[in-house]
Amino acid sequence: MAEGYSELANERVSAANGIEYAYRDTGGGSEGGVPLVLLQHFRGNLDNWDPALIDALASTRRVITFDNAGVGGSAGTTPDTIEQMARDALAFIAALDFGQVDLLGFSIGSFVAQQIALVRPAIVRRLVLASAAPQGAAGMHGWAPEVIGAVGTPHTSPEAYLSVFFTGSDSSRHAGTEALRRMYARTQDRDTATAWATREAQYDAVCTWGIPDHARLQRLSCLQMPVFVANGDSDPMILPHYSYLLAGLIPHARIKIYPDSAHGFLFQHHAEFAADIETFLADTNS
Repeated sequence: MAEGYSELANERVSAANGIEYAYRDTGGGSEGGVPLVLLQHFRGNLDNWDPALIDALASTRRVITFDNAGVGGSAGTTPDTIEQMARDALAFIAALDFGQVDLLGFSIGSFVAQQIALVRPAIVRRLVLASAAPQGAAGMHGWAPEVIGAVGTPHTSPEAYLSVFFTGSDSSRHAGTEALRRMYARTQDRDTATAWATREAQYDAVCTWGIPDHARLQRLSCLQMPVFVANGDSDPMILPHYSYLLAGLIPHARIKIYPDSAHGFLFQHHAEFAADIETFLADTNS
């Protein structure tokens, strides 16, 4: 790869839905390979991905990060349903003329990734669900007060971020501090910050997704593509319990829980997680 994620240009593409999307493209990868498209977390934009994770993933394949409709540098209004977010993400994928992709959805992005796989299964070759929960799972109707109090306020802080994305151990907090340093190393051409309207719409979507509905859990039984479910063992935002639930509901799922880590396990364990993803995506036996 010629340059790291922190040096990539912010690119733009107009989709058939009338939205101009902001995105970054690492290029590279094997000739004719399937690109890996990433779906971001609650209130996150292009600069909230850890460059160390993206660079590790991009060492073997083409990786695309983007702001969904109404988020960060993308045009439009942030939808308040996961269903519309999925349709908007599909419009972005179509705008780049991708016939098939691998998807990595993180947090609210994992909800969107599930919905894409359900409504347009042919476009998803393989699916990675990080810090994820299925629609209708009991206990997911909004986040714990201390969690939404930390990451859902008008002005969040590094300390609040660390309290949700990393554990209280010295090693995890050190990893969190290093991840933040990497995310903020880029000083030129940073992405547009997400607006309060995005926070409100996304949290409405999270709460609606989490309304208990046992019947909706059965939707996942129709997924036939290979799925990798992952989480930290101490995630206070989306408990590891939901990872096990997901893996039990999806026919061809494998699961891994990373030690001494929380919602940001994929940044704390970026090298290991990237290696695990590469093994999963390259596996031709499942």
